Amino acid sequence: MPINKSTEYGNISISLDAIASLAGGTITECYGVVGMASQKVVRDGWAELLKKENYSRGVIVRQQENGLVLDLYIIALQGIKLGEIVQEAQKRVKYVIEKTLEVKVEAVNITVQGVRVAK
Repeated sequence: MPINKSTEYGNISISLDAIASLAGGTITECYGVVGMASQKVVRDGWAELLKKENYSRGVIVRQQENGLVLDLYIIALQGIKLGEIVQEAQKRVKYVIEKTLEVKVEAVNITVQGVRVAK
């Protein structure tokens, strides 16, 4: 179900896949985030690292009464406090979505699917 906006020039419809891609691109730019992960852990506890064109597979966007709820699945960098990585990523994703799309974001839930060692 897309988000619909009405302006003086006409109607705008934003798909949930577009929002998921924007959120995925934003979170991968955050410090300590290696990349997006699939919602499903592949096998033996290993998470699949997604490429840019598949970011929407690692993001679930839901529309609630009070705004959007985003569930993001990431792979984090080892050696950095996970709490700090997740908190800063939540703030950044919320800010970018609200400023870019002018919609309210109720919650940004982040699940760390795996941890990778820096190369």
